[in-house]
Amino acid sequence: MTNLPKIYTVGDTTVTRVTEMVISGVPPEIYFPGTWDPSVLEENQQFFPEGLLDENSQLIVSIGTWVVKTPHHTILIDTATGNDKNLPLNPDLANLQLPYLERLQEAGVTPEEVDYVLLTHLHVDHVGWNTKLVDGKWVPTFPNAKYVFPIKEHEYYSSEASHNKENEANFNVYEESVLPIVEAGLTETIGPEGGKLLDIFTFIPTPGHSIGQMSIRLSSGGEEALFGADIMHHPFQVMRPDWNSMYCEFGDQARISRRWVLEYVADRPIIYFSTHFPESSAGYVTRSEDGFNWRFI
Repeated sequence: MTNLPKIYTVGDTTVTRVTEMVISGVPPEIYFPGTWDPSVLEENQQFFPEGLLDENSQLIVSIGTWVVKTPHHTILIDTATGNDKNLPLNPDLANLQLPYLERLQEAGVTPEEVDYVLLTHLHVDHVGWNTKLVDGKWVPTFPNAKYVFPIKEHEYYSSEASHNKENEANFNVYEESVLPIVEAGLTETIGPEGGKLLDIFTFIPTPGHSIGQMSIRLSSGGEEALFGADIMHHPFQVMRPDWNSMYCEFGDQARISRRWVLEYVADRPIIYFSTHFPESSAGYVTRSEDGFNWRFI
């Protein structure tokens, strides 16, 4: 990746996307199991923003991190997938060798400069760069950071209760990417009701995709943004909020949380920072005659 990332301003902070990978060729009928309706393409393609589909009408998605810089701190929102991970039931994301840390450097951040890592939930593509493999041992990638995440996520994914079919993509993730930072004493948890951090961040419970997922609101200088976590994986879900992705563990609750977020941000000057949307991954939600639309910025 050679282009410098775009920098957004929210009050007294800046927000920059660091993309770990872009994935094309994703079959929509697999990504949205049981709900994908191909007539949506035929009837609405002229209204879709560019970059949602590849040349074969397959989905394009991405995985990445948001870097927030305040006058006093450097903060990461989620840490993508990571290199060298052993994921026995998720071979597509296992043993990656990607220049994520070099891209972070291009965004003006070295690992030692990171003060906080805020994790929306503990799935494979959100916690991977919490750790790196050094001499056969997983160690914290950001040694001076405090890692903050929902306690409900920690309780579930550290227990055998999470060892089920819906969570297969995340097997061994806790052991390699979360447990080492817990053992290093670098963690802080957010209670199930959510809460504020550093005066400008608010963790908001938006469960369903995972058991305790939280979106993160950024409020600064009278302006607002929302890091939506995996409320949505693709802009199609803005237009069709009833579509869950194949990775949503608790489907009914995921639809409720998605609808709440769309109602909250629609037609308001709130930048929605997604984790997996293609292109810039950032934009605004507007209301349409029968639902919602998406506009990249």
